[in-house]
Order: sequence, then C-alpha cells, then structure tokens
Amino acid sequence: MGGGGGPRGRRAASGGYRRYAWTDADADCRLWFRMQAEARRLDVETDRNGNQWAWLGDPTAGDAVVTGSHLDSVPDGGAFDGPLGVVSSFAALDELRARGVSFKRPLAIVNFGDEEGARFGLACVGSRLTAGRLTKEQAYELRDADGISLPQAMEAAGYDPDAIGPDPERLARIGAFVELHVEQGRALDLSGDAIGIASSIWPHGRWRYDFAGEANHAGTTRLVDRRDPMLTYAETVLAARREAELAGAVATFGKIAVEPNGVNAIPSLVRGWLDARAADQDALDAVVAGVETAARDYADRHGIDLTVVRESFTPVVDFSHALRDELSRILGDAAASTDGTTGPSGKVPVLGTGAGHDAGILSESIPTAMLFVRNPTGVSHSPAEFAAEDDCLAGVRALADVLEELACR
Repeated sequence: MGGGGGPRGRRAASGGYRRYAWTDADADCRLWFRMQAEARRLDVETDRNGNQWAWLGDPTAGDAVVTGSHLDSVPDGGAFDGPLGVVSSFAALDELRARGVSFKRPLAIVNFGDEEGARFGLACVGSRLTAGRLTKEQAYELRDADGISLPQAMEAAGYDPDAIGPDPERLARIGAFVELHVEQGRALDLSGDAIGIASSIWPHGRWRYDFAGEANHAGTTRLVDRRDPMLTYAETVLAARREAELAGAVATFGKIAVEPNGVNAIPSLVRGWLDARAADQDALDAVVAGVETAARDYADRHGIDLTVVRESFTPVVDFSHALRDELSRILGDAAASTDGTTGPSGKVPVLGTGAGHDAGILSESIPTAMLFVRNPTGVSHSPAEFAAEDDCLAGVRALADVLEELACR
C-alpha cells in the first residue's frame, strides 16, 4: 500500500501505522481502495456508514458473496491487521480471473470503516452501524481525544453524518461474507499450518475506570495526606492480571489519561480503560467482577471516588457452522487435488480467537466465516506483526478456492 510518499500512515519513529478513521491517512487508504477496484473494472460505492464496496456483477441481484476487511489501524499498528484481508481479496479476484472462471453470483470486496476504534474508542463502527448494533444517537455521542465528535469528523472528511444508520437492505443482498485476516496469535505457527479457519470469537468488552482523587503538590504534600488516584489505578492493573490468570482469560489496561498530567503534581483524575476477553461468558463475568471488586476496595482504602462504565461489549460469536464446514470441505478438497496438505495434520485447523472482527459483528445478520494466515511472531497490534510471503500467497489461493466454490458453482 505504498504511494508517492511511502506507505500510507506509517510513522518513521516506530515503524508502525496510524490510520485513524476520517483522517488524511484514512482518506489515502480509501483512495487506494478505489484505484485498485477501478483498475479491475469493479463498480465502487460508499454506503451510508462510510464503508466502501467494490462490486463485480449487479449489487441488487441478491445472494452476493462478499470478502474484505478494513484498512484502519490501532496506534502504531502493524502492516497486516486489516490490510492483508483487503489486499488478498483483490489478489484472489486476480487469481480467479486467471483461472478463467465464470461468476454465477455477484462478488464484492469491502473496506469497513473504523474497525479498530482507535480514534473514537469503539471498535467496528462501520459494521456496527450497518448491522444496527450501534444506533445513530449512540454514534453521535462518540468523541475523540480532542473532543471532535464522529459526525464532525465525517463531515470534515466530506461524508454526510446525517445518513448513518442501519442498512438492512444492503445486508439482505449478501449470501455469505468471508474475511481473511492475519492470525493474532501463534496457534498456526505451533501446528505448522499456513491457513486456519475461525470457529468463534471470544466474548469481550471495554470498561472505563475513572479514579478521582485530589490534585496537590508532589513535593510538599505528605504521603499520609494524599488522595492519589494513581496508586489505586496501579493496584487495579495488577488485580486485572491476577483475575485473568485465575480465569484462564486475558485482561489489559492499555490506555490511560491523567489530569492534570504534570510531573510535579499529584493527579486529580486517572482514567484507565480495561479490555477483557475470555473463552466463555462465565469466565469473562468472573474477571470483570473481580477487577471491579478489587478496584473499589483499593479506592475505599485510599479515599478515591471510582466510577466504572461499560463502553462496549460483544457476546461470544459462533460463526455459521454450515459455512465453516463448507470452507473446511473446499480447502480440504483443494489440498487433496494438489497431492498435498495444508500442514502436518493434513486438514485445515479450526481456531477460536480472542480478537473482534467485522465478520463477528455481521454474524447475527448474515452467514459469515473467517480464514487466518499464519503469523510466526504471534504479535499483533504492533510493528512486529508479520506474515511470510509464501503464507500470504497460500492465503490468497485459499480465499480464491473458497470464492470460486461459493460464487462460481
């Protein structure tokens, strides 16, 4: 995704990417998407929620097969999370055309907007709006760190925020959605497989913790006289790790805001965001309840006022079993026809994941499935994220095999 000025949204200092929704970097990515689609003679449209669609065939015909992912990033994110799915979709179409296949169903490649939620704090905004999982009123309340609202950002980028909202007519046209994504873990690396199929997405959510104390001078205020919310926050971070270990889950405080944020000042407010995920709802509930109980205990001891707000939540997502089984059959047949296997096991592994995706949001509305491409580092949301060229090509071939079966037969 390079251009005249180098890879879009890349920061030289970290080597990572900052492609936030409705920014110049986002606009560059959208232009790239349009150029790639038009170069392949696809019809490009942007829906009411800012998602881009590139169509082969009649978009209104119904029973369409859709693939794609997103192009935005987390702060200083890696090169593969999101973009690999979009790039592979275009490459898979190239592969299908090279095979000389005839399409019997419409095909679309999609770039969902604001999947990572890096700017406004809520993931999968584009797909949530489309599926009716986020109302217009809720979307209008979203603001970035500078106080700019989502509608203000959209309008500044040249889009109409008054139009956003559920899009059931569009979803009704789609018969299946298959998203390819780099694996965000090391399961495939450990099994020796290049490609995997998703089984489900763990339930997960984000909670904001506001610890309110009293600002004071760092040099003249006795320790016993302090109401320092940073201490309570620090103890809560440790509690999150402890509760996650007990439940076999994951819990992370990865974002913090401090007021007044001075080196020589005791904070008056520490705001931290908890990301918690688990294999099942009971485990997640245990983690979240345990962290909040510990935080309130610490707050009471230190004279801190605590407010906890759940900002987002996604229950467990089981992908369409029928579509998942169909992908397993397609890729198994493809491996057999080439006298090879996908890996040591001889079949495509099926994996659960703790990461959220647009495919998960759409799963309640349409049949969805996911393919994973091996990531030998196991690292994601970081410049260290990686997928080898051979594995990326294997992903393109696998996606092409799936699309050929679904859209051409």
